[in-house]
Formats: sequence, C-alpha cells, structure tokens
Amino acid sequence: MLLGRQNLSLGYNKWIFFVTSRGKQASYTMMSCLTDQDILVKVRAGDTASFSLLVDRYKSMVFTVAMKMIKQREDAEEVAQDVFLKAFAAIGTFRGDSKLSTWLYRITYHKSLDFLKKKKRRPSIESIDISERYDIGALDRQMNTLEQNERKECINAAIDELAEEDAVLITFFYLEELNLKEIEQITGLSCNTIKVKIFRGRKRLLEVLKRRLEPEIIKEYEGRTG
Repeated sequence: MLLGRQNLSLGYNKWIFFVTSRGKQASYTMMSCLTDQDILVKVRAGDTASFSLLVDRYKSMVFTVAMKMIKQREDAEEVAQDVFLKAFAAIGTFRGDSKLSTWLYRITYHKSLDFLKKKKRRPSIESIDISERYDIGALDRQMNTLEQNERKECINAAIDELAEEDAVLITFFYLEELNLKEIEQITGLSCNTIKVKIFRGRKRLLEVLKRRLEPEIIKEYEGRTG
C-alpha cells in the first residue's frame, strides 16, 4: 500500500534524525531481531512508526553520501531528511529488486544531484576514455594497507577534499563496500565508466593522503608498495 503524505507529516518528527529517547531504545532492541523486510511489512501494514527503525539503521549512511556530494553539513542534513521523506512516501513502490540500502543510496544520489542543480552547482565531472586499462586491484592493496595502519579517519578526511563525483564513488566502493553492479544501479553509469572513475579518484585520494600522513608513514608505505 502506498503511504499518504498526511501519514508522513504526522509521524515525521518522531523518526527523522532526532528520534526520541524512548523511540531509540525501542529501535535498538528491535533492530537486533528484525530484518529490513520485516520492518517494511510492518510499515506497509500501517505501523508507520516502525519506519524510525529504518531511519536509525540508515541515517548515517544516507548523510555520509549526501555530505560527500554536497560538502556543506546543513545542506547535507536537509537532503538526508528529503531522502527519508521520499523513501517513506514511496515505500509501497519498493519491489525488492535490489537491496533496500541500494534503493536508499539511489534516492540519496539523485536527491543530492537535484540539490546541486537547484543551487546551480554542477558536480565536478571529468571526461574519460573508457578504453584505457586500469589495475584497480593494485590500488585496492594500497588502500587496504593504509586502513590496516589505522588511517581510516585520515582517509575519510581526504575523501572530503575530492571532487563530488570522485568522493561519492570512492565512498560507495571503498567505505560502503558496494560492488560495481550496485553502483551502476544507483548512479546509472556503466560499469566500465565506474571502474575508470574509481581508479582516477583513488589516485587523487592517494595524492591527498600523501600530503596528510606523517613523512615516516609515507616512507614505510611507499617502501612496501614501490
């Protein structure tokens, strides 16, 4: 059943981002035993308050993606709220062809693009030659080495310095661990195009990391990967 906007407005303040303490306690208890599908069944049956469980589960993910694209915290929070409003209103149309997280990523990605267009900010996009060959595996090993050195916080900060498109694709592939097919479903880009953009984006990321990491870590890192 498609949920009406009037139902959404009545329950909105109870579950969007600033969930009440009571709601949070209930959500954390229930999340341990309810799957996304279980929650969707409850929401579609009229238990709209259960949507707060999905918000609690995915609000960090949605905000992270919006922030990587929009770069401004208040604007990213606004987009994240719009994402959950959209998801709530369209929950009856979710067929389950993809994971719920993929569906939410897609809404977030396109809501962020819409916001940038509205603000007359074009996401930075570089023309590419998809006939070129790239060794993504080699860069994966480099990124894994950095994470093993407990530099994830530094990596996250470095991602924030990248152009919007580079930042969101690396976030999808590296931090959120989505595969190329899932990213294709979210963005509408071809797998070949995504591969190239991820490669180039991570090369730029490594350049930023080199400026951020201590000289001795860089020396040790380059000694292992050189």
